[in-house]
Amino acid sequence: MNIRAIAARALGPVIARKESLNTALPRALQQCQESDRALLQQLCYGTMRFLPRLSCLASQLLKKPFKPQDQDLYALVLLGFYQLLEMRVPTHAAVSETVEAASQLNKEWAKGLLNALLRNLQREQDTLFEKLAEQPEFRYNHPQWMISKLQHNWPENFAEMVEQNNQQPPMTLRVNQQKTSQSDYLQMLQDTGINASATPYSEVGIQLESAVDVSILPGFGYGFVSVQDEAAQLSGALLDLQAGQRVLDACAAPGGKLCHILEHQPDLSHVTAVELEESRAGRIQENLSRLNLSAEVIIADAATNTWWDGLEYDRILLDAPCSAAGVIRRNPDIKHLRQSEDIKVLAELQLAILRNCWQMLKPGGRLVYATCSVFPQENERVIERFTKTQTDACHHPIEANWGIERPFGRQLFPQPQGHDGFYYAVLLKDQN
Repeated sequence: MNIRAIAARALGPVIARKESLNTALPRALQQCQESDRALLQQLCYGTMRFLPRLSCLASQLLKKPFKPQDQDLYALVLLGFYQLLEMRVPTHAAVSETVEAASQLNKEWAKGLLNALLRNLQREQDTLFEKLAEQPEFRYNHPQWMISKLQHNWPENFAEMVEQNNQQPPMTLRVNQQKTSQSDYLQMLQDTGINASATPYSEVGIQLESAVDVSILPGFGYGFVSVQDEAAQLSGALLDLQAGQRVLDACAAPGGKLCHILEHQPDLSHVTAVELEESRAGRIQENLSRLNLSAEVIIADAATNTWWDGLEYDRILLDAPCSAAGVIRRNPDIKHLRQSEDIKVLAELQLAILRNCWQMLKPGGRLVYATCSVFPQENERVIERFTKTQTDACHHPIEANWGIERPFGRQLFPQPQGHDGFYYAVLLKDQN
């Protein structure tokens, strides 16, 4: 089947805000040959990465919007635009293959329209770019609500942040300390012909010069390394894990930080992982199995305590559900799927989970609050609100050479060929 048609069918529900790319793409990948999967992923991720800009162009060239039942055709238009503007596909191939995809979608009638739109973009590109240059959505390639919020929250960091959000992220690994060391694994990579370097902040992080299939990573199947962004790796050290402790990882899927906890301190007495969605909990088990690790995995709502056995934990990692605005590079559909009103709803959920988990922490215990967001409303303001009402909670400033210090916690922004956007705060529970 035509790869553009498969991509359009995958992107239609995402553009209609009915599915995420993480849900739609795996299904699409099963429909094409293995040799075509890299192209399919590039078409889907690239189109979503540049969706705000591509949508601005489409609004100029389309006389009227597509009907709801024709979202796959609209996706095909945007796919065609992406190929012409951002890919090295020969122009004639991009146009002919995209137009032909309409037949595969059983919409032969649209071939003339598609051809005209793609040819018009070619002819009028300079004029269109000049006309749209001052339109924020086109200029920054972000939705207007997100532009306004980022500019308001981070005026000094805004330009670099939106620029990084529009880039492809690097591939970063976490070395399993129980199997090898950072320096030894770097040598293994070098011997394999894979260029890489140590990450600047994580002692177990390695960043690859170019992304590779995990199957060619030395010892991947034996658990020597896992794929994990450097910012996410910082949680291990912040927990200050000690032998014999009971640890809770709330909102644990897909299990990267959970596995890091178990690698970092193998002599913990008990580790509980809580995940709301059963489908996502499967990913936890897959990661534990590959790394030959074990933990108690409970499918439950971390905002309730009905699953809790009443035994307190020495350490809690609360990787709270969030807008994921710090990892847009890895999940470009976030720019389209998230709405401004989501942030307030998420902040209330984060506070509810934090309050619930706090009762499970021993006096003298430590809770690390984390999100992959850059919005203060989901981060430092949640911690501020919590500590104002929770008298036995003490905010513990993080002394580190990464991120920027905030009144509560530390904020990281996505870096050029570096870590993603992330937030951490440490809370200590009064012994009295």
